[in-house]
Amino acid sequence: MTFSLTPGQWGDAPAGRNLLRTLPLLEQEVALIMDRAYEGDETRQLALDLGFTAVVPPKRTRRLPWSFNEQLDRRPNEIERLFRRLKAFRRIFSRYDKLDVMFAAFLHFVLITEVLAASVSLHRP
Repeated sequence: MTFSLTPGQWGDAPAGRNLLRTLPLLEQEVALIMDRAYEGDETRQLALDLGFTAVVPPKRTRRLPWSFNEQLDRRPNEIERLFRRLKAFRRIFSRYDKLDVMFAAFLHFVLITEVLAASVSLHRP
C-alpha cells in the first residue's frame, strides 16, 4: 500500500496514474479497486498494462461499457469509511502541519492506530 500527497487543485486521475507508475511489478494479477474518478481509458489501460485487474464501474454515458466485478466494487465504501475516520483527527482534517513530511508522519501514525484498533476489535469475545 502506498499514498502520495498532492496539492488540492490537482486532479485525482493524473495523480493516481503517477502513483501507479511508482509501484513495483506484480508477480500475479491483483484487483485494483477504483471509483469513477479513475474510470478514464488512460487510467484503466495503465492499470491493465501494469498487471492489475481494473475494478471500476463505467460511467452511465459510456457507449461501450465494460463488465466488472460488482462484489469487489462494493469495497470502496470501506475506503470511504477509513477517510471519514481519519478526518476525525483534527490535525489531519485541518492540515495543521506546514511540512508534507510532518503531515505524512502523523498520517502514518493514525493509520497504525486504525490497524491496531481493528485487530483489537477482531479479537474481542
